[in-house]
Parts: sequence; structure tokens; C-alpha cells
Amino acid sequence: MRIPDAMDLTIAAGFPVAYGTSHLALAHRGHLKAGETLLVHAAASGVGLTAVEIGKAMGATVIATASSEEKLAVARAHGADHGINYANEDLRERVKELTAGRGADVIFDPVGGEAFDAALRSVAWEGRILVIGFASGRIPSAPANYLLIKNCAVIGVLWGATARRDPALVRASFGELFRMWEHGRLKPLVSRTFPLAETPTALTLLLERKVSGKLVVLPCGGSAPAQPTPASRR
Repeated sequence: MRIPDAMDLTIAAGFPVAYGTSHLALAHRGHLKAGETLLVHAAASGVGLTAVEIGKAMGATVIATASSEEKLAVARAHGADHGINYANEDLRERVKELTAGRGADVIFDPVGGEAFDAALRSVAWEGRILVIGFASGRIPSAPANYLLIKNCAVIGVLWGATARRDPALVRASFGELFRMWEHGRLKPLVSRTFPLAETPTALTLLLERKVSGKLVVLPCGGSAPAQPTPASRR
């Protein structure tokens, strides 16, 4: 896909999978509507931060969760209306407080484990829980009685398989994402770049969950490359 003329290659390198996953999840799988409440777990992570931005651009009220005030500040800077520090706050009670007892209409969960358990207790009537991944390391289960009581849905989102099975859908999704970016509604955060030789360091930071936004490895070194030429824009 051709990237917008004004997008440099560092931003482009960190754009595809995270923004693509979040847009597919919220627009196509979760059917997020303007005026609904979106809860985003790991909201300062590479994929979580894109969900915050896209959800806000779609007109939702966005509640971000993270493990520190620093990460919540990043999420707020990218559009989150509220923040919950799950290290020292009761997530379920805070969601109830922020939604006047309703719960969140859509929950974006790339964490799994206890975050998913909390999502089941925090989802609104006829809400949708989007399963993005399992960064916590524990793959959770959803008791069927919870789904029945809340009349809610747990929905899987696998961007790579969708790209293979329905490339037209993914191209249309990226068309919308590029338009959002060109209008200033998406502001990708590349928090650090690394030369190719330091790829193990970048991966270690990811594994230790010490990253906000995206890390980009540059074969030309640790600084941003020059603006791309027309021949390199794909």
C-alpha cells in the first residue's frame, strides 16, 4: 500500500500492524459507535495507544488502564478521557464510577489473564470484549454464565489472518487510517529507534513491558531516515 506523501519511513514502519489491528477490532469486529464507552487495557503499549487514538477519533469516551501514572499520562496525551492505574485502583469499581454503573460498551484487551477477568466484570449490557492477545502470559477462559447474564460477546481479532483472507477489507481499513493520519487525528508515537545491531536490546525492552508506543529498528542507524523518495513509498 502506498503511504501518504507526508509520512516518513520511521512512522510508516511503526504504523501497520498496531493501527491495523485496532481499527479492525473497533470498527469491524467491535462495531464501536460514537457516544459509547471504550475501555483499553495496556493503553500506553504499541497496540493499546492506537486503540485509544482510533476510539477517540470514532467518537467514543475512552478509559485507559495502565500500570503507572507515567503510562496513563501518555494515554491521556493521545486522547484518553479517563485513566485507571490498576496497580493501586480497583478496576471494576472505577469503571462503575466512571460509567454511572453501566460498564464499558467495548473493551479492548491485548493483555489477557487478570485483565480479561476484570473485563468480564466491567462490561456493559450487550457489551463486546475484544480479545487481541495475551501479553500477561495467561490465556483466560470466559465462563458462559457471565456472557449470559450480561448478554455480552467475546470477540477474537487476528489481523494477520484477516489480511490473508480478506485483503480488500484491510486495504479499506488502511485507507481510512491514512485519512485519519492526514487530518491529524492519529499521532503515532515512536518512543525510540535503534540501529540494527541493537535489535536484542529493543526486544528485551518489549518483553519487559518498558515501552510506550512503538520501537523502530533502522538498518541505517539509530536516527530517523531521510524523507522517502516516490519510488520508496510502498
